[in-house]
This record gives sequence, C-alpha cells and structure tokens, in this order.
Amino acid sequence: MIELRGKAVADAHKAMLQEKMAGLEAGTITMAVLLVGDDHGANMYADFMEKTAKNFGYGFVRKQLPSTATHQEVYDALMMLNNDDAVHGILPLMPMPKQIDTEQLIDALNPKKDIDGLTTYNIGLVTAGKGGFAPCTAKACLTILDHYGIPLEGKHVVVVGRSQVIGKPVALMALERHATVSICHSRTADLAHHVQQADIVIAAAGRAHMITADMVKAGAVVIDVGINELDGKTVGDVDYDAVSAVASAITPVPGGVGSVTTTMMLEAVYEAYHARNVNR
Repeated sequence: MIELRGKAVADAHKAMLQEKMAGLEAGTITMAVLLVGDDHGANMYADFMEKTAKNFGYGFVRKQLPSTATHQEVYDALMMLNNDDAVHGILPLMPMPKQIDTEQLIDALNPKKDIDGLTTYNIGLVTAGKGGFAPCTAKACLTILDHYGIPLEGKHVVVVGRSQVIGKPVALMALERHATVSICHSRTADLAHHVQQADIVIAAAGRAHMITADMVKAGAVVIDVGINELDGKTVGDVDYDAVSAVASAITPVPGGVGSVTTTMMLEAVYEAYHARNVNR
C-alpha cells in the first residue's frame, strides 16, 4: 500500500512555481482574502494563508469586516479588491453572517481574480473543459494522482459528494481526463454497491469514516478529501486504518489533500498574475 502524502506533491509544485517566479521582486504578486465576522475556522484559515503567501514571497491583503457589516458594505469591500490592480487573486472566505447574500457576492467577484473557481463564469469554463480557474481542492485531488503516476484514463472513478466546490468539479475534471465517472451522495441508494465498483474513490461528503473497508474493492485508490472531528481527532471521510489494508494507495488525513490545496491556491494566484501581464 502506498501512502499518498501531500507534502511531496506540494513541495514539487512549489519548486516549479518558484522557477516561474525567478526574477520577480517579493510582493510583485498579491492575493487577498475577504473575511466577514469572527468564525473561528475562517479566521484560522486566513491566518494560515497569510503566513503561507508571505513565506512564498507574495503580497497579502486581508480585508476583514465585523459580523455586523451589511451586505452593501461587504459588496463595496469586494469591489475595492476587484478594482485594485495590485491584487491578482481574491478568496472570499466562508461562512459569512446570514445577512450577507453570498451567492450575489460571488457573482460579483471578478472571474479573472477568482482563484478558487467560485464564480458561475469559471464553473462554466471548467464544465466545458475550456480552462478557467478550477476549485483548488478538486484540482489538488487530480494533482496527487498525477504526481504518483496513477492514470485516470479508462478508470472508473466514484466521487462521493456533490458540492459545487469539490464533488461536482472533480467529477467533471476526471471526465475530461477520460475516466468513467459516477457521482454518489447522501441520498444514493446502496452507496456501498456503487463505491465497490470504483478503481478510484474520491470521498468528499463531509462525514467522518463513512467509507469503510467493506465498501472498497481490493487494489482501489482512495483520495480522502474530508476533514472531520471525531473523538477529539481530525479524521477524513474514510476509515483510514481499515481501508488502507484493502487499498493499493490512499491519502492520509491530515497530511494528504489539504497541503496540496494550499499549493494549488498559490499556483492560481500566479496564473492570474501571469494572464493579466501576458494579455497587456
């Protein structure tokens, strides 16, 4: 069994990205996060992205508004980032307070700065196989498979989860790579039967240990996107200890997809910077 550790993948992609950035002064490329309120998880992620971006030589803008901010105030803050030529990529962090219309806000995000593939414009490009910014977590799943030399073409990929940011886009991206794809979800009848058919399982439903060893066929590859708390520990959607005895390769949690997702974000900011400068 091969443990598909994310650090090796992230390090390889960071090295390639640093080569592309050779000759650029620190702070030439800038990413921004838009944060509203005091959600603990969102604030922790903003802190993490700020540290990661600055360590990589990016500039970083943290636009944070109080939980009492109106939708108009948040919209205006987003427009400032949209119109700021010094900012190349924008990441609105969720969740936001209930008075904020997040769908309307995302639709207002400049698609050329939409580094996590949230806008309808970028979702459409990904769906059509015409490029665009793909959600970074979905991209990380395929990047891990590529790094470890696991082909998608001709394989049966079963995606468990249908979210707009992971399940749907990763299924479409695998389909674009000539995989045969099934999408399962919480209302799928006989989930175990479907997962048992998979050459590659991508678990992204957000339920701790929902994928058990009896659901995975011998030799399957398992990509675990889940991050859940169980008995005081961070675990994935896959029962790692049991499934690793059956699978030929599996990502750990933590230490798997998450670290690659961050690197995909850095790549997306660079791509946004590069696209703007090439098109000038």
